[in-house]
Formats: sequence, C-alpha cells, structure tokens
Amino acid sequence: MKRIGLIATVLGLVVLALAQGAQSSEAPRVLEFDTMAAVRGPYVGTANPIRGVPGGGLPWQIDRGEGGLRRDGRLEVRVEGLVLKEAAPVPPELQGTNPVANFRAIVSCESIVDGAAQTVNRTTRQFPATPDGDARIVATIEIPRPCFAPIVFVTSPTGAWFAVTGR
Repeated sequence: MKRIGLIATVLGLVVLALAQGAQSSEAPRVLEFDTMAAVRGPYVGTANPIRGVPGGGLPWQIDRGEGGLRRDGRLEVRVEGLVLKEAAPVPPELQGTNPVANFRAIVSCESIVDGAAQTVNRTTRQFPATPDGDARIVATIEIPRPCFAPIVFVTSPTGAWFAVTGR
C-alpha cells in the first residue's frame, strides 16, 4: 500500500512539473483584450488617423472582438459581426454586410528609435473574412523593443482600420 502511495505521489509531482514547464514555455502576454470598437464618427476616413492608421471610408459596427499579443510576437485576433453600420451614410444594400474578403491586423506600439520617440506599426498578412464579418487572425510579427501602449487594429487589405482595441 505504501508503494502505491509513493508511486501516486511521484506521478503527481511529475505531472505538476510538466504542467508548470508547459506554462513557463508560453511567452508572457503583452496585451490581452476582450473588446474592440468599430470605426465611426470623426474617425471615418483619413481626417483623424490613429497612430498614422486611417479609418475605413464608411462607419462599421462589431458584435465581438478579442485577442492577445505575446512578447514573442504571436498575435491572435478574433472578430465576429464586423460589418458596415446598419445606418446612413452606408448605402442600404451594404448595411450589415462585410464587403471585404480579407482582413489584416496592425499592431501599433510607441517605441524608441535612435533615441527618439516613434510610433512603430507592424502589419500581418491577409486573413479570410466572411460576409457576416467573422475572421480569425493568427500571426507572428516582430514587436519593437520597447513596445509601449500597444494597440491592435483590424484593417482592410490596404490598411484602413475597421476595428481597434478599446470600446
């Protein structure tokens, strides 16, 4: 009976050590978010870019946006219902739809380049998006060091943002 107890204890310790090792191999998160805001109001178009990223040409709406960025550059973003706003000035036939076949993500950091403050934006490749505005972006990007105040955008293939971290 003592032998079974000893074996169970040793196995428990091995499982615990493996679990801790698996957790420690994950790069720490730089940013985790469970909300995103869609482009609207004065941010529509090129007049008021955020960190050099212009807004989409029409207002959008989003049901859900979430994701995370790890220190090693792994980025995951999931959006649901990222579609053109169901209101004017969006043409009625486009309201509530996503007319863009692919989205990208941009990670924007405030950093230091050659001793000066600078905004550094990194863009992913394109990822498919459904007509209902659902997409999953999984990519690895090069994060500048340091990366202060990171922001994640979901954009068009040409880089106009439709959704951004925040609310």
